[in-house]
Amino acid sequence: MNRNQTLFDRAQTVIPGGVNSPVRAFGSVGGSPRFISRAEGARIWDADGAAYVDYVGSWGPAITGHAHPAIVEAVREAALRGLSFGAPTEGEIEIAERLCALLPSLEMVRLVSSGTEATMSAIRLARGFTGRDTIIKFEGCYHGHADCLLVKAGSGLLTFGNPSSGGVPADFAKHTLVLDYNDPAQLEATFREKGDEIAAVIIEPFAGNMNFVRPGDDYLHLLRRLCTAHGAVLIFDEVMTGFRVGLQGVQGLVGITPDLTTLGKVVGGGMPVGAFGGRRDIMEKVAPLGPVYQAGTLSGSPLAVAAGLASLKLVSASGFYDALGARTRQLTDGLAAAAARHGVSFSAQAVGGMFGLYFAAAVPQNFAEVMTSDRAAFNRFFHAMLEAGHYFAPSAFEAGFVSSAHGEADIAATVAAADQVFAGMAAL
Repeated sequence: MNRNQTLFDRAQTVIPGGVNSPVRAFGSVGGSPRFISRAEGARIWDADGAAYVDYVGSWGPAITGHAHPAIVEAVREAALRGLSFGAPTEGEIEIAERLCALLPSLEMVRLVSSGTEATMSAIRLARGFTGRDTIIKFEGCYHGHADCLLVKAGSGLLTFGNPSSGGVPADFAKHTLVLDYNDPAQLEATFREKGDEIAAVIIEPFAGNMNFVRPGDDYLHLLRRLCTAHGAVLIFDEVMTGFRVGLQGVQGLVGITPDLTTLGKVVGGGMPVGAFGGRRDIMEKVAPLGPVYQAGTLSGSPLAVAAGLASLKLVSASGFYDALGARTRQLTDGLAAAAARHGVSFSAQAVGGMFGLYFAAAVPQNFAEVMTSDRAAFNRFFHAMLEAGHYFAPSAFEAGFVSSAHGEADIAATVAAADQVFAGMAAL
């Protein structure tokens, strides 16, 4: 009996699509999702008892592996003191101090309950601070499901976007400009034409939602200069990359100080949490100090704060990111070599614990190039690897994650399985 399928059939009668977040539905790759019953270290187990080496990691938070004893114990101790108070706690101060100490761009920070809340609030704050309405986002970057961000590119250069979701009025989208990721000429042209109208630019400095795409460092430095020159607020959406690619996120790797930063994932150690923060003069516009309203009953949840503090302590250990990066490169280098042995068009890249796999001859630089990769080949790879016990993101447009719990043997087993899969693909 296939309990995964039984659960999926049951879920579809009471949950739209049978899932509570669309990518879980396997809509991009086909088939039925695996319902996860438990996880530990680098592995997850589904409802039928099958084990998988996990390269999703709850989409980033499980950087130290699933159910790390120190994080579980921190949550247990917090739960014994009470689940939620709706009042300030000392833990909120501790994690805010820790975040500000780790990320030099943060002078003040506000905790929220999700990445969507963080980006939505940061954009509202940027508009309130500048008194302007227009924001810029980039094709292929995802910043949560706030109305103004569910926007696709318009019909041509420098055009405003159009809603990419039902239920989003065109009036909400008309203040959002959508540009091509990693295109410096277009970026400069946009600021020349509309610079004094732009409240903020929000960007995934390394994109993780059109697979893993890293722009040139020069591009990010250009973006910083243009925002400074025109008085626009630069928002780095590091919900996915924050504490994943390095202890200071992308901003530490490339040496750029954004005006605002949004965070999540690792900050909660696996619990629902988000944060936004940055320059003091901007953050002081947030209520109750200023006129930009933001609130949340469960913001700064004692359990989430406890998990986040434990997680941040673990990743702050000396050598943590060197070891994590080496293990991730072992995976991507091994997969690329296996594909090359069998003549399969394939490329990969990694930074810290994040990686991208592409069924394309070269690593893509933007959304259009990502879209030219062989999605049918990825789908075959995904299902074959799943059957072999290796769980990758169920979409060709999502980044992957390695944790410190992944051992050399785990990676070697995954590469060996992929070698067999690539051999079969080549035979086709």
